[in-house]
Amino acid sequence: MSLGKEFKEFAMKGNVIDMAVGVIIGAAFGKIVTSLVEDLIMPPLGKLIGGVNFTDLSLPLGADPAGKEVILKYGNFLQISFQFLIVAFVLFMLIRAINKLKKPDPAAPPPAPPRQEVLLQEIRDLLAKK
Repeated sequence: MSLGKEFKEFAMKGNVIDMAVGVIIGAAFGKIVTSLVEDLIMPPLGKLIGGVNFTDLSLPLGADPAGKEVILKYGNFLQISFQFLIVAFVLFMLIRAINKLKKPDPAAPPPAPPRQEVLLQEIRDLLAKK
């Protein structure tokens, strides 16, 4: 099999295409969540706790040997942590809703027992008759 044909066969598998669509949708969803956190959630939260802009929170640590100031920017870390928590919560709620839709059909018959179990039950019934 040629390399080109083998690659085409690999690329056309459903899993690869599904994964590509998931990555693209995930990137777009990430932008939406970033905007949600930065533009809608953090400004009121910052105002509530005294007009603080989380991305501006930092701690000066002094200067490095070259004289440049060293700053610990923990506010940006807080901002990104809030984004992660919101994404995780939204995904949890989404998966929870999908799982509720996937409940098994109550009218479906139970699966047949394994062959060994059926044979053992028949042997048990025959021994009980004796």
